[in-house]
Amino acid sequence: MRDKRVLIVSSEVVPYLPENELSTSSFEAAKMIHDKGGQTRIFMPRYGLINERRHQLHEVIRLSGMNLVINDMDMPLIIKVASIPKERMQVYFIDNDEYFKRKALFTDEEDKLFDDNDERAIFFAKGVVETVKKLNWSPDVIHVHGWMASLLPLYIKEYYKDDALFANSKIITSLYNNGFEGSLNNEFANKVKFDNISDSKVGSLTKPNHTNILINAIENSDAVIKASPELATELTDYLKNYKNPVLEYFSADEFDSAYINFYLTELL
Repeated sequence: MRDKRVLIVSSEVVPYLPENELSTSSFEAAKMIHDKGGQTRIFMPRYGLINERRHQLHEVIRLSGMNLVINDMDMPLIIKVASIPKERMQVYFIDNDEYFKRKALFTDEEDKLFDDNDERAIFFAKGVVETVKKLNWSPDVIHVHGWMASLLPLYIKEYYKDDALFANSKIITSLYNNGFEGSLNNEFANKVKFDNISDSKVGSLTKPNHTNILINAIENSDAVIKASPELATELTDYLKNYKNPVLEYFSADEFDSAYINFYLTELL
């Protein structure tokens, strides 16, 4: 992995959010690459419940300042950065007061999904790409973790398909059993199509439940990792006809060697 560039894009990452399968695995994937001599950039949303002072986040003025158009609305992009203690790995935070200032991840006090979770996901995907473009950092591999990051494969393959920075990037999606009940906003697919993405590419988003959002990511990825020991039956069935490489679930003690081998043999 020496000198290979891997972009890790995750809904959740420790130590900025509590430990769970997703937040821990995305951190461990980045650490594994870093320890093997690879270059990493980690991106996640800057949720309002992240303690900026404790984790020493600071805004990067040269990267902030642009507006992203989300469903015909201009939304300011703010970029913050921090370093994971002891690991010397940088984490970039995609921020916007409208979408991420609230002190919660995906649901309100009554455990109802936020109505704008769809727009938050679009903003996050476009914000990641625009920031990487400003960094002029061309990744060899883009590794996606979590449903909030799952629009990134679609936007890389469609909205940014003519961008030379990503011409040789391979996209891998890790699948987790960390779903949500119900569906996101029924206009999700139309908001994506606003970005001149064709109907044929958003079919799975017309009913935007957790499984269908992940299926859209799979459709636009070059490989998939089963990151949970059990996945939704619909996902397991879908993968039976998937033509690209799939890595089965590996426990923590086998994680490093399995992932490195998968990267090197199937992607690089």
